[in-house]
Amino acid sequence: MKFGVVVFPGTWSDVDCFNIVKDCLEQDVDYIWHNDTDLSKFDCIILPGGFSYGDYLRCGAIAKFSPVMESIKEFSEKGKPVIGICNGFQILCESGILPGVLIRNRDLKFRCEMTNLLVQNTNAFFTNRCDLGEVIQVPISHGEGNYFVDNDTLTQLETNNQILFSYSSSTGDVSEINNPNGSVMNIAGIVNQKGNVLGMMPHPERVCDPILGGIDGLKIFGSILDNFSDSVSI
Repeated sequence: MKFGVVVFPGTWSDVDCFNIVKDCLEQDVDYIWHNDTDLSKFDCIILPGGFSYGDYLRCGAIAKFSPVMESIKEFSEKGKPVIGICNGFQILCESGILPGVLIRNRDLKFRCEMTNLLVQNTNAFFTNRCDLGEVIQVPISHGEGNYFVDNDTLTQLETNNQILFSYSSSTGDVSEINNPNGSVMNIAGIVNQKGNVLGMMPHPERVCDPILGGIDGLKIFGSILDNFSDSVSI
């Protein structure tokens, strides 16, 4: 499987994502500069975390105009997998590929800590290695991770099972006390209606090797591999 890791000016989790794909997943991977538009050789695109264009205006508001984003829209419309992590999630929302917006954390503080994520849907491209109701541990590192949508969009997300991850306690309690940034309904990650585009604020690439303190991120990346293998064999 061929992965592409998109690099914008200000991206800084690109090397982490690249190394996880190459060393942990043992898959082929290349960097994609934000001015590149040919994605034909890739099977999966990763938009990593960072501060694209310094996060001026709003997080992801400038990156959405990069030439690569139109190609990513076309890539996703073909049903191919795209995962946006942290700043990548923000860029996907600003580009209209995913609904909603990421705003300043409720306490206006940068939060860098381990979080518990309740798995809400295991029928998605990115969670088939998880159990429904399982709690995985994935760290966050953001100042603008407060996910917001209007009530109609929230109802649509719930109806279509587009909410993949919710911030919770270690036992799966989804409540305000376990919400690190103020996200509506504790939402930590969603997919588009087709289920092939994931946006999440926590960083799964940081928990893919025991030396880093956890391997729950492999359940997400491994699910991508499983689903790609299934689609190829059909």
